Amino acid sequence: MSAAKGPESVASAVVLRNVTKRFGAKAAVAGVSLRVPRGAVYGLIGPNGAGKTTTFSMLAGFLQPTSGELEVLGFAPSEVDQLRGRIGVLPQDAVLPPGDRVGALLVHLARLQGMDRTDATRDAQKVLAEVEGAGWWDTRCSALSHGMAKRVQLAQALLGSPEVVLLDEPTAGLDPRVAYEVRQIIVKRRGQCTLIISSHNLHELEEMCDGAAILDQGRLVMAGAIGELTASAAEVRFDLAEGPVPLEAVRGVAVVDRADFDAERRELIVYFTRDRADAEAVIADVLTVLLREKARISGVSKGRGLEQRVMELTR
Repeated sequence: MSAAKGPESVASAVVLRNVTKRFGAKAAVAGVSLRVPRGAVYGLIGPNGAGKTTTFSMLAGFLQPTSGELEVLGFAPSEVDQLRGRIGVLPQDAVLPPGDRVGALLVHLARLQGMDRTDATRDAQKVLAEVEGAGWWDTRCSALSHGMAKRVQLAQALLGSPEVVLLDEPTAGLDPRVAYEVRQIIVKRRGQCTLIISSHNLHELEEMCDGAAILDQGRLVMAGAIGELTASAAEVRFDLAEGPVPLEAVRGVAVVDRADFDAERRELIVYFTRDRADAEAVIADVLTVLLREKARISGVSKGRGLEQRVMELTR
């Protein structure tokens, strides 16, 4: 039975309703409800054992939930005929068949989506060029470096211009330059499809994602826009060098709701209300006071950073 396509399914690429997945007595995912808007770049975040890969595997149709409802584009992931060619998947431990040549492999995978040979060849060439691997068409997969293989795996996930792309640890094990290049490839797809990325690299996700869900021990602890998760729209932090801290003067700034000073970290934390001012206005007004009071400023940041937020919310 196809899932009913109500307003939630139309607006959302992915919907989870009280989803649980058990392996024996252990609940790897426990009662997770989540909605991913269409067109978003969305992160799945959490420590090892949080349930990220299990959730990813259920979205991809590799696993079935023990209970609850899960939809991708309005269908259960098990409804293969309705979703064929509409979902692209890059599993974390994907391995390319070593004896296959890159071009032939991509054409074969495209044909499995229902394309004829001409369209499959054209699309395979297009996605291989997109990952800057056009010259690898006749290369055997066994001859690819780790970074090249990851790009080919990403290319297969992009075949057919899928509406939803699931990427599990897409930059794991890559050197910084290749990881940066892979991130740029992913970001260029923003707005063309919904991208759901599972990763331990929180700085990477903060840079790429519009929103994210934080999982811990199988449960959803928080979800929302990146700005909401990091409080970048509700607080600003000023790193101060040794010297006087004009705390009372900062508290007197009109747009400041509250100001605290962490003496150990030498960090001035300013809280504000979004309907009264944005972060940039708060930074400008507080900097004016700090400079007037001759405070020595070594850094300014909005919010807590995604990494710090995750550390606060998970065990």
